[in-house]
Amino acid sequence: MRIAVTGSTGLIGTALVRSLRADGHEVVRLVRRAPRGADEVRWDPKLQRVDAAGLRGCEAVVHLAGAGVGDRRWSDERKKEIRDSRLLGTAALAEALASLDERPRVLVSGSAIGYYGETGDRAVNEDSPPGYGFLPTLCVEWEAAAAAAQEAGIRTVFPRSGLVVSKDGGAWGRLFPLFRAGLGGRMGDGSQYWSFIALHDHVAALRHLIDTESLEGPVNLTAPEPVTNREVTAAMGRVLRRPTPFPVPAAALRLALGELSSEVLGSQRVVPKRLSESGFAFAFPTVDEAIRAAL
Repeated sequence: MRIAVTGSTGLIGTALVRSLRADGHEVVRLVRRAPRGADEVRWDPKLQRVDAAGLRGCEAVVHLAGAGVGDRRWSDERKKEIRDSRLLGTAALAEALASLDERPRVLVSGSAIGYYGETGDRAVNEDSPPGYGFLPTLCVEWEAAAAAAQEAGIRTVFPRSGLVVSKDGGAWGRLFPLFRAGLGGRMGDGSQYWSFIALHDHVAALRHLIDTESLEGPVNLTAPEPVTNREVTAAMGRVLRRPTPFPVPAAALRLALGELSSEVLGSQRVVPKRLSESGFAFAFPTVDEAIRAAL
């Protein structure tokens, strides 16, 4: 199968491309510079330009590109960059795909569990409404930006990604060095739920979305049982065999991270209802297994 991927140099994109190519699929990577080979296609999300001709023959497109949400403190300028990188790129890609005479059969267009906002200890699934605040509003607009593809009859799936457990990047990648050094600890009171997923399972789930014709619309990509930050802390200590004596007070996180601290201290208990009902089997369903898999 010929599959196009945006965000192919990111944590998830790199792993997905490696997995697809290992199974013999032809992967076309969308890049922002001049293409260096037949497996690259030029696009410019900011200017909403896509070389649609380079996407001909693709049966599937996986759209993962977007500025990192947790890379640094949120200023108004940074929030605009986060928003524009998702909305402009998604709209441009969807319109390019809709313009093709032979369109791909599926567009897997990234989203996130930030859609649900603060949920406390209440479990939510794909039937739940959006929350309030910057990230929920962003996710609603992000998914709506793919409307051109949906209107053109392309099966469009929105993987609402949880916290990906990997030592190589993302939020979890920052935790491993701290816990290895014996400096890890709970954040705030530790009661907030973290909806995680092993990187291996995330990649497998994306491929499941490509192949499963019955799936479209939002699909949560999280492990079956979310855990609290206190439970994450205990699991990291167990797996890494390190003490976890240094809790980070909520006030310190708010001082250091500003508005972004709400995402660290906030609670999201998200369950993968549609993914589980579609027959997907998790290889690493528990937090201990996900951490060991990352190592």
